[in-house]
Amino acid sequence: MKYIYGPVSSYRLGNSLGIDILSQPEKLCTFGCIYCQLGSKVKYTKERRVYVKTDEILSELTDILPKIKIDHITFSGRGESTLAENLGEAITRIKKMQKKPVVVLTNSTLMNRADVIKELSLADVVIAKLDSISMESLKKINQPDEGIRFCEILESIKNFRKGYQGRFGLQIMLMPKNKDEAEDLAKLALEILPDEVQLGTPLRKSPVMSLSEEEVFKIKRLFLGLPVVTVYDRKHCKIKPISREETLKRRGG
Repeated sequence: MKYIYGPVSSYRLGNSLGIDILSQPEKLCTFGCIYCQLGSKVKYTKERRVYVKTDEILSELTDILPKIKIDHITFSGRGESTLAENLGEAITRIKKMQKKPVVVLTNSTLMNRADVIKELSLADVVIAKLDSISMESLKKINQPDEGIRFCEILESIKNFRKGYQGRFGLQIMLMPKNKDEAEDLAKLALEILPDEVQLGTPLRKSPVMSLSEEEVFKIKRLFLGLPVVTVYDRKHCKIKPISREETLKRRGG
């Protein structure tokens, strides 16, 4: 498997089979998040193009799907999935070939583009990242590519949420650098009104310290009126991946 990895046990998605639609030797992204489990090296780009042909992804899926039990098929991997120009085509064709929900994890930076909005709208579930409350904290935590602005990201998330017909999740990664901003993050979440707020903290290999269960549950109580799940709420099941080495390359330690 070159483009498919997992399945992995996800506190948000159960048994999730990953698709790395970029599948490049180096991480391609619009962010260089300080907590990224894939390491600090990143090739910044905002260029959308076809990195992996859809037929190659479907060929691997056709081979592996009868052999495994999964809950979701998730676009995630070594970078920002919306950089793939064929994301919409891949979502459409995967939904035609099987019945499991298709998920896209996104850092929300390209969500202001009409083509990206159209393609993300094809997914059954979209999970958008929001770790920061301002341009200052965006630079501190997510280290964005040049030209990316916090206010545009926030507005894009709000606009997408209003028109999206699928299930919308808001993912927030909690760490020492933003735990004091949790109350403001909760206020932004109330403005967005996602179907679910997902509070994570780096539990896999990461250069950033995780928050304790007590700290995360204290922050969880700030999100009044919203459905919230945390990384500490659900136990992970032991799942044997197709290839442990390839899974670690795309999901971290």
